[in-house]
Amino acid sequence: MNRSSFFSGIRAQLPILLGVAPFGMIYGVLARSAGLPPEIAQAMSSIVFAGSSQFIGTTLFRESAPFIVIVLTTFVVNLRHALYSASLAPYVEPLSLRWKLLIAYLLTDEGYAVGIVRYQQLEGSGVKENSGHFYYLGGALALWTTWQLSTAIGVFFGAQVPASWGLDFALPITFIAIMIPALADRPSALAAVVAAVVALAAHDLNYKLGLIFAALSGIVAGLIAERFTPHRIETVE
Repeated sequence: MNRSSFFSGIRAQLPILLGVAPFGMIYGVLARSAGLPPEIAQAMSSIVFAGSSQFIGTTLFRESAPFIVIVLTTFVVNLRHALYSASLAPYVEPLSLRWKLLIAYLLTDEGYAVGIVRYQQLEGSGVKENSGHFYYLGGALALWTTWQLSTAIGVFFGAQVPASWGLDFALPITFIAIMIPALADRPSALAAVVAAVVALAAHDLNYKLGLIFAALSGIVAGLIAERFTPHRIETVE
């Protein structure tokens, strides 16, 4: 095991974990207030392991949304993981099936944002080694552990967390911190802008359907921009 790269990945994730921890606690509190049993609420964190879809699914459950709406909404929100997977595929192609399954399970916004930068750095330097995979693994496991512990605190002790702590403020801050460094080209920037505009315009739709339209609009805009961009990576000025 490449211990140096593994612990480097953990260190790279530490600043993000400061936002992930309260984010997980908020989910735990929300899940219990929505009426989910503790074991189900915690199981979502270990099985689904996708904060945004857990929030949306739990919110829709609380609002008694139809089952099909919950499934479709969380599915569309998580479609971005397919894009992450496509981006990582060239780097993990030589790995064994066991490695690929582990990387797929641990794939998150935060894990991808840090991991892809490391892969690109290694590719740019011409280094041919497996340190990128251990780097990704270290950061992803740090995220997984933090998410499980923080959601457990929210699930089992959330009622004792003072409202004055304002933990909900950590949610937008965390995603802003993840998103901004990832906007390294015009297609990504356009996708983010289009999704933001649609999300604001469709904010009042029932069952959070505005999130579906925003996610789909951002994906389509990004794909179209990618199709007509001369170079795959073009830095935004």
